[in-house]
Amino acid sequence: MKKHFTWFNACAILVASLSTGAAFAQDDEKSDLQYFRENNKNGLNVFETKKEPKGSFDKVRVFVGGDFALQFQSINHSNTLDNLVDLGSNINLPSANLNINTQLADGVRLHLRTYLSSRHHNESWVKGGHLQIDRLDFIKEGFLDGVMNYTTITVGLDEFNYGDTHFRRSDNARTIFNPFIENFIMDAFTTEAFGEVTVQKSGLIGVFGVTNGKLNQSVIVNDQTDNKLSVYGKLGYDKQINEDFRLRITGSGYVNNGTSTGTSLYGGDRAGSRYYNVMAQPAPAAKNDFDGRFNPAFKQMTALQLNPFVKFRGFEFFGVLESVSNSEEEGDGQFTQLAGELLYRFGSKEQFYIGGRYNDVSGKNKASDTEEINITRMNVGGGWFMTNNIIVKMEYMDQQYKSGYAETSKYNGGEFHGFNIEAAISF
Repeated sequence: MKKHFTWFNACAILVASLSTGAAFAQDDEKSDLQYFRENNKNGLNVFETKKEPKGSFDKVRVFVGGDFALQFQSINHSNTLDNLVDLGSNINLPSANLNINTQLADGVRLHLRTYLSSRHHNESWVKGGHLQIDRLDFIKEGFLDGVMNYTTITVGLDEFNYGDTHFRRSDNARTIFNPFIENFIMDAFTTEAFGEVTVQKSGLIGVFGVTNGKLNQSVIVNDQTDNKLSVYGKLGYDKQINEDFRLRITGSGYVNNGTSTGTSLYGGDRAGSRYYNVMAQPAPAAKNDFDGRFNPAFKQMTALQLNPFVKFRGFEFFGVLESVSNSEEEGDGQFTQLAGELLYRFGSKEQFYIGGRYNDVSGKNKASDTEEINITRMNVGGGWFMTNNIIVKMEYMDQQYKSGYAETSKYNGGEFHGFNIEAAISF
């Protein structure tokens, strides 16, 4: 279902929703959402939700929240053909999310996120939702407690837990967990019908899940359809070694053998790139709301992602080593993504941070291609958490399309660079 919303409509709805939510969710321990990543600064560096309820259940309660984000963009771009639109310095279209979380039973929670306004869909759009089960007392009190003390079951049509980058990305207006403005060049994020089981014990993490491999759901079948399930998993270790030092390292994998499913792992975002109109050409050229990112769009895909995370006092490092490949039947293409973020958080509550990120993607669509595609991006910036719910951040960025594009491509010799300021509120 779609209905057009202006920015004013979105604000009015979120304010009304917040008032409504306050009637359901009181500020006491019993009203806390269980097994939940807080949608504010307290949710920083939270990955899988911990097996700590943080509250007890007394009755069904509805919690309504939201996200706002607004950028001031000053970016210049160019290419070899000199056929791009002129970019000025101005405010981008603001974005907004509506978040509904419902505590349905002890250890049973429902999440739903709606994009009220985004770059790619100005109208409201349901991003996805899921049911998270951390206790089975609705079957029988204490049922399988020995298992559920370490196990979480999640089902729905939403983002699933491949890799760790999706925990730090901007999800339309929810940008509070991203230290920079845009996501990684190969943005591993999609929403599909899925079911997954997560086990956490003594710092060890294991995830196994299955999706139907489809971004757009449909029961229509034709002779060209080769639907296959996607299977994914994660193994890792996450431990607060002492008061100053935390270490986390995970490895994830995603496999799909179909030729009509599994192609959206790096193209499942419905919101659009955070860099508006970069590399855009004047009409009647096709508009691409996702320029600045790269989607291999492989069929019969195998993807692997390794993520180290280290925090020592105020210093923080997050890394990405990722490989995605196609089958020999589909051309035997392969791409590698390397990225590293180094931040320093400071202040009495670590409310300030400065840092940088480097991101490199290289590879071939087919093994027979004569030249590798190579895209690099560098970000330098910082931010200030004015409160736990309000952040202001600024960055300088530079992205270059270094090789691999035909002379007639708009990306040949392409680059864009400049400053961005973003203000965001999440609650």
